[in-house]
This record gives sequence, structure tokens and C-alpha cells, in this order.
Amino acid sequence: MGRPELGRYRAFLVDLDGVLIRGGQPLPGAVEALQRLRELGRVIVFSNNSTRSRRAFAARLQREGFAVAPEEVVNSAYILGRRLLELSGPSKVFMIGEEGLKEELELAGHRLVGPEEANFLVTGMDRELSYEKLLLALRALRRGARFFAANADPTYPTPEGEVPGAGAVVGAIQGMGFPPEEVVGKPAEVAFRVALEAAGVKDPRDCLVIGDRLETDVLGARRAGLESALVLTGVTSPDELEESPIRPTYVAESLAALVGVKPREGRSPRGGGGPSLPSPRRRSRSRR
Repeated sequence: MGRPELGRYRAFLVDLDGVLIRGGQPLPGAVEALQRLRELGRVIVFSNNSTRSRRAFAARLQREGFAVAPEEVVNSAYILGRRLLELSGPSKVFMIGEEGLKEELELAGHRLVGPEEANFLVTGMDRELSYEKLLLALRALRRGARFFAANADPTYPTPEGEVPGAGAVVGAIQGMGFPPEEVVGKPAEVAFRVALEAAGVKDPRDCLVIGDRLETDVLGARRAGLESALVLTGVTSPDELEESPIRPTYVAESLAALVGVKPREGRSPRGGGGPSLPSPRRRSRSRR
């Protein structure tokens, strides 16, 4: 199967890191490709990144030339705030994470408190994770706090290679004997439900998910009944795709290739700007 017939979709859920942006810079052709998608339907920037709020992500994208409003961003920090409201209303929360998670929790009506008062322990990516923070998390859990995580992505793509993601925080706490009650980011059902609501789409067949991770974007899309397109400008390499049992509907070298726009001239990161590729079939192999 070649390039998707994009005109048949009413909405697009587009991942951020590794699809639009890499290492703080727009990927080649991504600005033009996102604009083309906006001409075809509703676009939601759909990210597991909890380090910034929707407002901050929209402002960052606008500075790079992407026409994105805060209400067109759904990230794991926002989803987590929504999920806690569904479960318990405005709640007392002890947080390990960065400013974006804090802002979204407070916008949702939750109150950040110390570990002694917390009804919930919540985590996101925290690039200043410390033993002291883990000790406070343990105190909250010992006092009965429920553990929810924004996401558990093991790594995060940068131009220098992958670095530890929010899954490192989850793993540290799970290593103390407390697995999370729920991880709300992709591939969780709640993440796709919130994103589809933001897109104004009721029928999953009307929406295409575009991402760079098989285990979050593609797997979550499949579980939610959506078609997916994997781009190779982020975490997943062609070899990893070939070996994985998780199959996207479409594969492309980049968002620009998927949409069919020509990137501006300049240096392309790995996977940028090449032709759209069909989703490959797994090679049959004999048992060893």
C-alpha cells in the first residue's frame, strides 16, 4: 500500500517529537506538511511529552512556523489532569515532573501538596530526578497515595541519540515496589479518547494517527480502531520496524514524504525527505 488517500480523513493526530520537531528544530518539510494536513481536516498535535503545557507547546511551535493553537495540542500532562478529574474530581497531588505537568494539573483544578497530604502521586519526565524526590514519592505511597503516570516512554529522541524518558521515573518508583495504577499517555485508551474528542471525531475510521513509535503511536491507534502512519524521523529505525509484530497501516521516511510536500533545501536528519514507503510485510523466517 502506497501513500494514504489523505482526503478521506476528517482529522489527523500528529505526534510532536520525532515527527514535527527533533532536537528543538523543525524537521525538513514538517511546517509545510502540517499546513497541508490542516487544509484537509482538523489537526491535533498529540504528544506523550509532559514537560510543557499545551500553551507552552503551542507557543514553541508557533515560533518555529507551525500554525498551532493551545486547544489543538493534547499531551500527556493534559490527559493526566483530565483523568484525575474523571476519577476523583479536584484532588491533592504530589508531583514528580516538570513545569508543563504542574501547569496542566493546576489548570484542571488539582492542588499540588506535599507527600503527607497527597491522594495521588503523579509523574512525568523529570530531568532533575533525584534520590530526595524518590524518597518523598515513597512517603506519599506509604501513606496511601495512588500512583498515576503521564507516560512511560523509555527514551526521548535528540540529535545526539536517545536519552532517558519518563519511563525512567516510572521505573525508579516501580523498583521500590509500587507499579503505577495507570499510565495515561499513548498507547492508553484514555489518551486516544481525549484526542478524538479534541479533534471532534466520533468515528475512529475518520482519523489518521501519525507518529514515530510503534509501541505508543501505532499500537495505541490499532487498539482504538484507527489507522496509523509511521514516520522514520524519530525513534523507530527500519530494522526495528522489520522485526516488530506491531504493524502500521502506512510507513514513510518523513511527514513531508507522507503528505507529499517537498522540504526546503538544507540538511536533513535521519529519515527526512525521502519517498513514502508501503508498510512492509514481515519476512518469513525459519525457526532456529
